[in-house]
Amino acid sequence: MQNSQPLSRVVVTGLGAITPIGNNLEEYWQGLATARNGIAPVTLFDAAKFECRFGGEVKNFDPHAYLERKEAKRMDRFSQFGVCASIQALAHSKLEITPLNAAQVGVLIGSGIGGLKVLEDQQEILLTRGPDRCSPFMIPMMIGNMAAGLTAIHTGAKGPNSCTVTACAAGSNAIGDAFRIIQRGYAQAMICGGTEAAVTPLSFAGFTACRALSRRNDDPTHASRPFDRDRDGFVMGEGAGILILENLDHAIARGATIYAEIVGYGATCDAYHITSPSPDGEGAMRAMSLALKDGDVTPDQVDYINAHGTSTSANDSTETKAIKKVFGDHAYKLAVSSTKSMTGHLLGGSGGIEAVATVLAIVNDCAPPTINLENPDPDCDLDYVPHQARPMTINVATSNSFGFGGHNVTLVFKKFV
Repeated sequence: MQNSQPLSRVVVTGLGAITPIGNNLEEYWQGLATARNGIAPVTLFDAAKFECRFGGEVKNFDPHAYLERKEAKRMDRFSQFGVCASIQALAHSKLEITPLNAAQVGVLIGSGIGGLKVLEDQQEILLTRGPDRCSPFMIPMMIGNMAAGLTAIHTGAKGPNSCTVTACAAGSNAIGDAFRIIQRGYAQAMICGGTEAAVTPLSFAGFTACRALSRRNDDPTHASRPFDRDRDGFVMGEGAGILILENLDHAIARGATIYAEIVGYGATCDAYHITSPSPDGEGAMRAMSLALKDGDVTPDQVDYINAHGTSTSANDSTETKAIKKVFGDHAYKLAVSSTKSMTGHLLGGSGGIEAVATVLAIVNDCAPPTINLENPDPDCDLDYVPHQARPMTINVATSNSFGFGGHNVTLVFKKFV
């Protein structure tokens, strides 16, 4: 039955981030603001035989700073990232979950792949040591919903709980769906975002086989180069980005600090190809247009776009084309950047950390840069904030995420007034 109540305003009251350029919110923003490069040779496995031997790994991550050793051991790395970033975000929001409000606090954390490393390790055990030696924790460690489930178990959040699995759009879908849940009054607050830990042998083998990854092994720090003429594929990253979304009245009543308001969510499908975006950018264009309409925002009001910007031939030019169709002449007045140039592509986690980056851009009135943009592609002719972060007034910003299967998502955030 449709909820006939007026839609609630929804605000961002907390943020958490574990990324290749910083393991907490402060480090992440400092990394974005100073154009820190998080791409380096892979250390999590022996990549000597792989065509791509570098990625955006999370460095010096210690799950035991947040979790008991036994608890952490029973989680795949993607769940560790998601739970720990959620703990960060809750602390940042100062939202206390108690028996009185637990049913009104939900969790929605997306992941494109889930516990791939656990699956790889257990398959090896199956083949070398036999089926009776596989871990009883294999399934709960591997399945994609477990970051959301474990976050609820750890925090006590008993409201709506789910996991979006829409490839590289998963984190943004999770945030958008959480926004809708609060708008319609089904929860007062949501812990939401995306997490991924796909720097693994099977992941690298698969993405290399479909010719998606960069092969710039002689110069990995310059491999992620969105919108650049010489880009040759994306760079795998890992980590998690989490937002605390909250009903405005609830946030005000408890005296929460409000960092931004989320006002728009657009989700579409290309219905075109399993990996390639529609060449005319039609699906991405509709997602952006729907999100702006949903937020009652006109194109000329947008100051900054955190682009999907994967550093692949197909995405960057298509996304640029879609932006120009939606924004018209204003497209050339916008600041557009891809933070994947610094972090790599976190797949299902990318929408999470990029939504965090978008909110921080609004809070700090500063557009993060696109690094490594040395020779702009003639088809990519917008202002991509090259090389250095740009201080500027940002009242309205959007974040784009597009995924294999044709999934397109745009989120719209505004300064809270």
